Amino acid sequence: MTSGLWERVLDGVWVTIQLLVLSALLATAVSFVVGIARTHRLWVVRFLAGFYTEVFRGTSALVMIFWVFFVLPPAFGWQLVPLWAGTLALGLTYGAYGSEIVRGALAAVDPAQREGGIALSFTPWQRMKLILLPQAVPEMIPPFSNLLIELLKGTALVSVMGMGDLAFSANLVRLALQESAEIYTYVLIIYFVIAFLLTRSMRGLERKLKAGVGKAPKKKAGAAARVPEGSGVS
Repeated sequence: MTSGLWERVLDGVWVTIQLLVLSALLATAVSFVVGIARTHRLWVVRFLAGFYTEVFRGTSALVMIFWVFFVLPPAFGWQLVPLWAGTLALGLTYGAYGSEIVRGALAAVDPAQREGGIALSFTPWQRMKLILLPQAVPEMIPPFSNLLIELLKGTALVSVMGMGDLAFSANLVRLALQESAEIYTYVLIIYFVIAFLLTRSMRGLERKLKAGVGKAPKKKAGAAARVPEGSGVS
């Protein structure tokens, strides 16, 4: 490929990374807000959070992009730029999946931990902040890592809006070169490299969050072998 075509592909990579970061931030915020709401003591809050989750999990991300970019603007008289339309559609859709990760991790915390917080007269927010989330968040990282990779692959859907992401740019280069195998091989490699870097980063974050969690105190060397004098043990 010529330098100009490579520049087109690299511009597409940059757009994809921007979309990935912005939609991941929105999806993370939605995941925690809705996931925590699924465990709320009020049934109305749980119902609304559950309704949102079921609606967005049960609809296609591609159709949601169509709705945000093509259907809603004429109805409300405004138009989002493709980047923000893609961020909104992907963030809300994948946030619904993430909310189930948060809810499941919170539900997996030992009930005795909750009871201990109640015994200490902690408020619900204090129990969530000081007891439940510190134990649940490390368990969320592996499924969140998988969801992030799915989100990366889902960013290719924004090409239907004419947004110059990696998939859209690759298609333009393919039309210019009339060569599918070469350009799509490059695209596969680029997606794989980004996914690999994301996976390694999430694993590092998981190790950092789990450091010292649930580990027994280390014993001094030889402490178990020593017997106190006068203990009567021969």
